[in-house]
Amino acid sequence: MNIVANELKTRGVGAIDDALKHDSEAIITVRGKSKYVAVSMDRYNYLRECELETALQEALEDIKAGKGVSMSADEHIAQL
Repeated sequence: MNIVANELKTRGVGAIDDALKHDSEAIITVRGKSKYVAVSMDRYNYLRECELETALQEALEDIKAGKGVSMSADEHIAQL
């Protein structure tokens, strides 16, 4: 659902709450162009978890492919 910036100015968070009752995200438009997306905290946490899971899988694949280095924290500090 789209929310026009002026509606957000006049109705505040209520406009976002109403939009999120009907959809998982609310797109905020400014001067006719989509500029921001508002989501519930639960949805944000879910998306963040997906992003972190993907990053973990990519890192594990890199390690399997020999693209990683294993060292202790002290060795890492010394290398820096």
